[in-house]
Amino acid sequence: MSALPAAKPAGLSVFFPAYNDSGTIASMVIRAVQAASELTPDYEVIVVNDGSADATAEIADELARTYPRVRVIHHATNRGYGGALQTGFRAAAKEFIFYTDGDAQYDPAELSALWASMTADADIVNGYKISRSDPLHRILIGRLYHHIVCTLFGLKMRDVDCDFRLMRRAIFERIELEKTSGVICLEMMKKIQDAGFRIVEVPVHHYHRAFGKSQFFNSLVIRRQHRRAPASSVVTPRP
Repeated sequence: MSALPAAKPAGLSVFFPAYNDSGTIASMVIRAVQAASELTPDYEVIVVNDGSADATAEIADELARTYPRVRVIHHATNRGYGGALQTGFRAAAKEFIFYTDGDAQYDPAELSALWASMTADADIVNGYKISRSDPLHRILIGRLYHHIVCTLFGLKMRDVDCDFRLMRRAIFERIELEKTSGVICLEMMKKIQDAGFRIVEVPVHHYHRAFGKSQFFNSLVIRRQHRRAPASSVVTPRP
């Protein structure tokens, strides 16, 4: 009697949208390589350098030369956070996709907690911040933003702006992302929820930003987001 073939290990794509993250991107990639290798032998790590003006490009290229599973995609000019995410999702080749920002406010090692919760009953595992490690004004703006967008768009989530997510690649066969600004996270989660995908939430730690500054939370961006609410459309899979 012949033995049954061994199950193929799940594939995992990890990617980082990076903009002027020269102070943190190396440690993030190294920790991601270690974390991913402990979960599956079939993984890749991608850095999307979004037209950085600092040494992010050079550091990312050196990481790719050092680690065979790491590759880098360079935007010649800055395309915005949403543009970087769209590039990452299109480039990811594995069954599961994990992304977080390159600024080290989250620890890639906590990917293991999301991976453990990605069961047959889940399509996306979304992190939520245990405690937000930001200045008080950013904490207050973040809470107000979360309350407003959840009320306006009917989102049933604990933390819509926690960019620490593991999802099935198949999600993007049914939804199409359009935004190029930070509002893409709201657009993405709204479309995922409206399409009926199963969302699981897991607590993760959030750390003080030690390098660079946020490009998202300012009053102008928030006003623009509310004027340009994302549609909840779902696209039919291409044949």
